[in-house]
Amino acid sequence: MRVFVTGASGWIGSALVPEVLAAGHHVLGLARSEASATALEKAGAEPVHGSLADLDLLQETARASDAVAHLAFRHDIAFTGDFLGAARSDRTAVDAFGEVLAGTDKPFTIASGLLGLAPGQVATETTWPVGDDDNPGSARAATARATVDLADKGVRSSVVRLAPTVHGEGDGGFVPALVGIAREKGVSGYIGDGTQRWPAVHRLDAARLFLLALENAPAGAVLHAAAEEGVSQRDIATVIGENLNLPVTSVAPADAPAHFGWLAGTTALDSPASATRTKALLDWNPTGPGLLADMAAHYFTA
Repeated sequence: MRVFVTGASGWIGSALVPEVLAAGHHVLGLARSEASATALEKAGAEPVHGSLADLDLLQETARASDAVAHLAFRHDIAFTGDFLGAARSDRTAVDAFGEVLAGTDKPFTIASGLLGLAPGQVATETTWPVGDDDNPGSARAATARATVDLADKGVRSSVVRLAPTVHGEGDGGFVPALVGIAREKGVSGYIGDGTQRWPAVHRLDAARLFLLALENAPAGAVLHAAAEEGVSQRDIATVIGENLNLPVTSVAPADAPAHFGWLAGTTALDSPASATRTKALLDWNPTGPGLLADMAAHYFTA
């Protein structure tokens, strides 16, 4: 297959590209910069110069491809306060892909998220949050729904919901941010009793699931990239404290915004998730290390 991958030089995309190539497929990777294009060429992929804003280019490349994996997301604005803007950009791209893939039966898989699907409950592949496109907490889920609905329009669509901690050496996400906050504050904190849980998955296991989705997922499938159902915030804070030689302490919910900044709301979420159906459907068997072990190995060298 000729597989078009957006976000191909990103955290998960750069792990997916070698998986797709090793499986005997050809990769066309969206590249926003010369550095990204060079990295893709070195990996053995064919760069496609452009961004998510180039809708005509996205459609043209999708039309000329046999499959599409949409992993790109505007993290540059999402992590600086405009998550809704990033989610709207994502939806526009998915709608553009849907227009040209309708009636083709081509595989189309996208990245979505597990965080906040069902606070306080274990989310399954059948769980959907309540909300609409204009709610930052559910806008990305609305895009996932739209992708699933493409199955009724002749697209072999699937959604891979990613754990909030897709971990591994070189991670630049939430957990490194917590490490940075601990360094700054001089304590490793958790909110309240610290029982809030995040699902977790190793980067290579997540990449493998995207490949399985492209090759084998049935139309309309919702898949969970969660090797661990839920790792508690207190356990995460304890590993940070042990490795930075800092005290581990509870932060009162009222003080969380001052302590954690932009990460306060995310850290407060209890959002475990099961991947039981995903594993059975696609024979996905995660083999990477767990989050806490991976943290101890890679997250404290800087």
